[in-house]
Amino acid sequence: MTLLLGLDVGTTSVKAGLFDARRGHLASAGREYRLSHPAPDRAEIDAETWWAAAVAAVREVLATPGVDASAVVALAVSSQGESVVAVDAAGRPLGPALVWLDNRASDEARELSERFAADLVYERTGVPDINPTWTAPKLLWWRRHEPDVFDAAARFLLAQDAVLHRLTGRFVTNGGLWCTTLLLDIREGGWWPEMLEAVGVASERLPELVPTGSVVGPLTPAAAAALGLPVGIPVVAAGMDQGAGAVGVGNVAPGMVSESTGGALTLQATVRRPGADPSGQTPVYVHSVSGAWLYCPVCPTGGMALTWFRDQLGDGGDYDALTALAGAVPPGCDGLTMLPHLAGAFSPEYVPTARGVFAGFTLAHTRGHFARAVLEAVAFMLRRNLELLAGAGAPAAEVHSHGGGARSDLWNQVKADVCGVPVVTLEGEDAAVRGDAMLAGVAVGAFPDLAAAARALVATRHRYEPDPATRAAYDDAYDRYVRLFEALRPEFERTAEDNR
Repeated sequence: MTLLLGLDVGTTSVKAGLFDARRGHLASAGREYRLSHPAPDRAEIDAETWWAAAVAAVREVLATPGVDASAVVALAVSSQGESVVAVDAAGRPLGPALVWLDNRASDEARELSERFAADLVYERTGVPDINPTWTAPKLLWWRRHEPDVFDAAARFLLAQDAVLHRLTGRFVTNGGLWCTTLLLDIREGGWWPEMLEAVGVASERLPELVPTGSVVGPLTPAAAAALGLPVGIPVVAAGMDQGAGAVGVGNVAPGMVSESTGGALTLQATVRRPGADPSGQTPVYVHSVSGAWLYCPVCPTGGMALTWFRDQLGDGGDYDALTALAGAVPPGCDGLTMLPHLAGAFSPEYVPTARGVFAGFTLAHTRGHFARAVLEAVAFMLRRNLELLAGAGAPAAEVHSHGGGARSDLWNQVKADVCGVPVVTLEGEDAAVRGDAMLAGVAVGAFPDLAAAARALVATRHRYEPDPATRAAYDDAYDRYVRLFEALRPEFERTAEDNR
């Protein structure tokens, strides 16, 4: 056996996946955790949680009957972007990590947007809009409001970086992860000096940049003992979960569009150069594929909106029970419309102060209507961003779907019907950990390239064709969705003014 281990540090869970280079997927495991929300605009986590969850997930995978841990030849790590922790010289957290969902740095984001022209920011970073999500405003917030933490920090790390340090002892990262921080020049591949100066951080306080997909070091004896893995196996930096997830569905060359409905809703389209979108509205990431970039529209609450509904209004039942109720409701929810912006609206609207809305319900509407409205709202966000990608030169003939939302036959069919294109799901749910394993395999020579890795490890599970009979109902519902947001946009923007 040639075993490859993928590890993805997500917003609300760590997932591990074990793959044989010839036989494919062998085992998966995950560990969930909760974020802390000490105020409505804040989202935090103890960064030690990432490592503890990683250890538990890896040990569970290795305990799978028939698995020989000594056959693992490489480990690759990806993670969420933007979430940042300040650490001391030994890598110990100096306080909670600020998760990407945290919007406390709104004043700092506005200050940076006034200092740097939008077209310059987009050219250098691929980010269409400066908002509190990105790491740079968070660092500036720390500098202004918690100077003791800011001044004491030896390094500022993102989630992947913190885990890589535990694995190898190195402070190291890659452009595929830091491309959405506002601190990286995605064209040059190095730090952007003017933005570093603006937030007051020297490059020496950031991790060392290495190529995405490269080996960053051997697994240390301490980490090997904690995980149950062989000492010294290569550890690979796989980049952000968006890039690794695109790799994991075979999205490694131009011509494919994929989407992930995890906590967030994200889309991915491989492109060969940044700056191809004349509108300047399509986010551009550094791909986990060498020499490529990724169009990557992001909506903060995708599957998280359904989780919220289940936990707060759905009697805490399981997702299958909710979708069964939703399946009994006709397309369009009998006039009920949801805006799923529970943590602000990003692509393509960019209104961080937008909020969730249910509109149009009557005494006749049931829990099933509300559940279906959540599913449809996420599909409407998907359609809006597919339209954005088409305008940027990356149209979708079909969409490869991954993430937890891809488990739902109903949700996949709703997406196909709303968007009018086939939705294709794949064997194995965790595309990012599969992408991690593919990148690990290429890094150590188990595959000659990512195209070969995709042929070996990526397989279609099901194809959902659009139902023409639903088209009129969904076009009407989509029009309501867009008009509702535009009608409420002034109110959402007024909230931002009131909070200044």
